Amino acid sequence: MSILVRLPQLLIYGIISGSILALGGIGVSLTYSILGFSNFAHGDIMALGAYITLGLLGLFTALGVPNTPLGPLSFGGGFVLSALLAIGLTAVAVILIDRFLFRRLRHSGPIILMMSSIGLALGLRNVLQFAWGPQPHYYIERIQVALPIPGIPARIKSDEIFIVLMALVIITLVHLFLRYTKMGKAMRAMADNVSLARVTGINTDRVIALTWVIGGGLAAMAGIFAGIENKFITPELGWQMLLSIFAGVILGGIGNPYGAIIGGLIIGISEEVSTAFISTGYKPAVAFVIMILMLLVRPTGILGRSD
Repeated sequence: MSILVRLPQLLIYGIISGSILALGGIGVSLTYSILGFSNFAHGDIMALGAYITLGLLGLFTALGVPNTPLGPLSFGGGFVLSALLAIGLTAVAVILIDRFLFRRLRHSGPIILMMSSIGLALGLRNVLQFAWGPQPHYYIERIQVALPIPGIPARIKSDEIFIVLMALVIITLVHLFLRYTKMGKAMRAMADNVSLARVTGINTDRVIALTWVIGGGLAAMAGIFAGIENKFITPELGWQMLLSIFAGVILGGIGNPYGAIIGGLIIGISEEVSTAFISTGYKPAVAFVIMILMLLVRPTGILGRSD
């Protein structure tokens, strides 16, 4: 099959993957811009949200909560309820992690915080592996037929349409929050200058807590969407996506949530289109090469730091 024939389908896959990477990248960017360190545990927080959803889904199924597919989707109300609760529980989990770990190290500098996040990542991954084992777990084992896209020689599944539309809605809500709410403006002010924000009366502790809530919630969403798209989850889910997420964040401009959205989409599309030329196993290498090139050519990224 020629590359031109495959290209539309690969672009569709890239948009789906890029949407998930963008959601994960926003959380990384917010954490960096406000707390000043790269959170390497973000991918494993994604996996945590995905596994909490799996556990709740099993609980609700045992309690008899119906999970009849909603329209053309492969999942039903039981899964949606599980996902919503998992997003909230993941946000609570990251608040507790900040309270008992990162808050105590906040004055030790970004290097110590970054190293502690690596330790946290390893700890979370081992906990998930101990609780559920290393084998893949499936949300839904039902096979879903891909639908043709009118006017384009490509197909897409209903679940994938759901992922892209939900990602678009969530990104829009984050934009409206950051731009037009009092707390969103406080977050932007603190990202620009922490000392000045504190002097002007902004409750920096509340902003930090909200940053973790938003970042943790978005990470959980990204992990859940990755599980829907891949049809299974493993404890390595977040770790395998982390390089692509950081590549998107750096490409768009580290610390800039809007740059993370653009960077995530570019990385997602680039990785999928690259499979027309090289093995799918090299997709992480594509993200790595793009990240290195951006650091060499424009270290501040496409949009630079958020103002």
